[in-house]
Amino acid sequence: MTREGTSPEIIDQTRASIARVYDVFLGGKDNYEVDREVANAVIEQIPQTLRFAQEHRAWLIRVVRFLAKAGIDQFLDCGSGLPTAENTHEAVQRVNPEARVVYVDIDPIVATHGRAILERNERTRFVAGDLTRPRDLWNDPVISGHLDLSRPVALIQCSTIHHVPDEQRPAEIMREYVDLLPSGSYLALTHWHDPADGSEGSEIARYISEVFNGSSMGSGNFRSRAEIEEYFTGLEFVDPGLTLLRDWWPDGPHVAPADGVDHIVLAGVARKP
Repeated sequence: MTREGTSPEIIDQTRASIARVYDVFLGGKDNYEVDREVANAVIEQIPQTLRFAQEHRAWLIRVVRFLAKAGIDQFLDCGSGLPTAENTHEAVQRVNPEARVVYVDIDPIVATHGRAILERNERTRFVAGDLTRPRDLWNDPVISGHLDLSRPVALIQCSTIHHVPDEQRPAEIMREYVDLLPSGSYLALTHWHDPADGSEGSEIARYISEVFNGSSMGSGNFRSRAEIEEYFTGLEFVDPGLTLLRDWWPDGPHVAPADGVDHIVLAGVARKP
């Protein structure tokens, strides 16, 4: 695992990157043709994914704002992706300027951009690390030196675990994270969901899965509600529990009914007793 301060890996422009594909969905410019090919294969068939990507980001901002107001002042944002219009530390530090944030991502282009932006924020750090190795992250000197891991922490896993294949045992990875979290900590997680009911949402889920898994990026797993709920074992859900993105503490009333894309992600926030 690479750590802060080491030279980033050479960027492979022949393989799509999870972070850069999401950057395309969010309208960013830090991506290559190989990333745009993957994203555009989805956008051309399901244009509402552009709107949904923005809603996914809005969910993250609502969650970290909620947690900061609940008194959490330490945040570990795994698989943070490329910086965008509003980032975790910006939303959190508007509520509590003293809050500390550590971003973790394995993508070298994310590391380059992340470190450049965070040089201007003394209460925020970036670690180039592998989110599938929880104990390594907990022992990383940058994380353990910046966060007090004996006190409550907000662990953010936004749009990450569905990129962990079954053979890497994502439920066991999440169980290790939960075991490491101090009492009073929170897990905030979103995950791709296949309703598996013959609906439009299920058709969309299977199409996106085929595109992502058939691409050079090679990862994108839609799982059942029961599988996603397992990641929260030992935790107590915050109302409204595991739900659609749009239904987790929305900023206002919905102006349109949910469509197929709205049903392909489940989101939840839960507290460790």
